[in-house]
Amino acid sequence: MFLKKITTAVAISIAATAAAQAAGHSNCGIDAGRVNIVGNEFPAIQTVGAGAVACANDNVEVKTNLTADHQKINVAGMTSNPAEYTSAIVANSSIVALMNEDVIRPLDDLVAKYGQDLKKNQLITVNGKVMAVAFMANAQHLVYRADVLEEAGVEVPTTYEEMLAGAKKIRDMGILENPLGGSYKAGWNLAQEFNNMYIGHGGEFFKPGSAEVDINNEKGVATLTMLKSLSEYMSPDFLTHDSNATNAEYRAGNVAMMNMWGSRAAGLVTEEGVPQEVVDGFAIAGPMTVAGGDTPATTLWWDGWTVAKNISDEDATATFKALTKAIEPAILDDAEVATQAVWLIDGYEPTEAAKGVFAAAAANSVPYPMVPYQGLLHSALGAELSDFMQGKESAEQALADVEAAYTAAAKEQGFLN
Repeated sequence: MFLKKITTAVAISIAATAAAQAAGHSNCGIDAGRVNIVGNEFPAIQTVGAGAVACANDNVEVKTNLTADHQKINVAGMTSNPAEYTSAIVANSSIVALMNEDVIRPLDDLVAKYGQDLKKNQLITVNGKVMAVAFMANAQHLVYRADVLEEAGVEVPTTYEEMLAGAKKIRDMGILENPLGGSYKAGWNLAQEFNNMYIGHGGEFFKPGSAEVDINNEKGVATLTMLKSLSEYMSPDFLTHDSNATNAEYRAGNVAMMNMWGSRAAGLVTEEGVPQEVVDGFAIAGPMTVAGGDTPATTLWWDGWTVAKNISDEDATATFKALTKAIEPAILDDAEVATQAVWLIDGYEPTEAAKGVFAAAAANSVPYPMVPYQGLLHSALGAELSDFMQGKESAEQALADVEAAYTAAAKEQGFLN
């Protein structure tokens, strides 16, 4: 299974793809078919989507719907027959829901016919079948303001305890009132922060060999306690802040330290209007540890594309060809594209913006779990943790609520009796 290979794949030849800007994309070898792609909206995926769109011609329609709400619509959009979307761009976590609902097809036949130039570590194999093609690796890691830390006399933190101490010093000195940022928006983002921190504490999500959840324990309580402590140095509106809002706070000069996705790093301070001191102070480091552990409090990810099951072979072929063209090595000739991600294709050379992801891989960070029921737990965490973060209930009660919500969903899905 690819999960065991991802650390090696990220740490070594992590290579590239994707550029809509490449004029040669119009020659994609597609004579007929329909392509409609749903996925997230960050720059690397926008590049891949635009590269596929460049394959459109008089006989081939290519469309994209790139949105932060992609996980709310991709399953429904691929369930109908024929499916609305011919491809969903996914990651470790989101592919599981598509496989559970049986809405994506194995790609082995298409790889054999049209994927000769794909690298082996791009082929996401589940139970012996290729289910997706990966084009980039990702992880969350420390992003900080070097100038602010220097002004406060704070060393770059390597642990969350050091981050907390640094945040207190920055606030006490009157430099920034809310020096920490984080994607703590209630729902998916907050659940992911729990996952990261729980892994950093050495926690196991399920009882061995079982789908029975096991997070209401000392490590779970310690995880929530740390999340709450960090949130006290964030904007009061932290439960509304996803990656976009957190990055906006950083760009505005309000944040000195945050745990942020590597895929966002390259473009973080390139927008117009970012104060020069923020641009000059922008810095990246690896993921932090917590509670004296040596496993980073983060997860390794891949992003890649799938092909819908409920579409014609003609549409499947057009989709596969368009997306394969969109991630060809030539896209790396565009310097901006080359910095957008830790690409998984030949010709990619790590950029300064990629060093956080590489540091995560080198530190033996673990991949996001790709078991069929992890998504149910992720959803339960996202739905049940905000009351604790707002001080409305204890950590133990919040975790009990999570376990109850997960158990009900797991029984409904047939993972538990």
